[in-house]
Amino acid sequence: MLTASALPTILVVDNDRISRTMLAELLQDDCRVLMARDGLTAFEILAREAVDLVLLDLFMPEMDGFEVITRIRATEGLEDLAVICITALSLDADEERALLLGASDFVHKPVRPALLRARVMTHLKLTSQQRALTEISSRDGLTGLTSRRSFDLDLAARLARPCRRDEELAIALFDIDHFKLYNEHYGHSAGDEALRQVALILQNTARRSGDIAARYDGEKFVLVLSGKGDFDAMLTRVAETVAGAAIPHEASPTSPVLTISGGGLVHVIPPCDPADLMAQVSEMLSRAREAGRNRVLLRPPEIALPEWNRIL
Repeated sequence: MLTASALPTILVVDNDRISRTMLAELLQDDCRVLMARDGLTAFEILAREAVDLVLLDLFMPEMDGFEVITRIRATEGLEDLAVICITALSLDADEERALLLGASDFVHKPVRPALLRARVMTHLKLTSQQRALTEISSRDGLTGLTSRRSFDLDLAARLARPCRRDEELAIALFDIDHFKLYNEHYGHSAGDEALRQVALILQNTARRSGDIAARYDGEKFVLVLSGKGDFDAMLTRVAETVAGAAIPHEASPTSPVLTISGGGLVHVIPPCDPADLMAQVSEMLSRAREAGRNRVLLRPPEIALPEWNRIL
């Protein structure tokens, strides 16, 4: 038996109290059911609750179901929310209009309980499968970190909107020093394990909501920290922790243990251009490698000085 928190959440939107109650009673054994008497109330609930599916009456006063669908599809985070329309009418034009606006399915009144439950459970299953596929595609297969594609999308969205007053960002790109020599000396299986160990250190650093640890490309990783904090110390600690893990690297001309180089920007305040920002981050990483590796170079964006050169 699933607990209430583990059940999928359905929002029933219908201006008729009897209809709302009847639908809730039909689904309450399999779902957590929320109810709204109109479109405005529905959006208040959607703003604070994670809803898996909406059962929507098409014909309501003030804001009808067509407008509700349109607004759902235009709201960030709700674009793919399943919406099953419920209507007492059977006009093809109404169904076509709703489907073109983004409705997922139709159920006609009077509602047949078995049919309603079957359609609801089908769409909940599809939603669950889609989320699983999205989760898989958003993760790097080897390290479990955020994938490059997912990182690019997240960073672009984050940099497009202003931060809160109490929030800044720090972005750093890390590269395992002499990783090609490591693979040649120890073999690719050992190289994969080294990548996983470095990834775990980055993941343990990205603890706060809004932080991101991602595999950027090959032996490169990217870390985004948000909020407030001593970002330069936090990012330098990543490299110190990797060196402190004492993973042997006998082929390295830099150190007898595995090390990383890092370059990044601190005190980033969106909105700003992600391509320009990552170009600056890449430049700082190049400087760290040119300066002898096993170090982290950080500076504020678009400011030449000061720089903090952390040599481990």
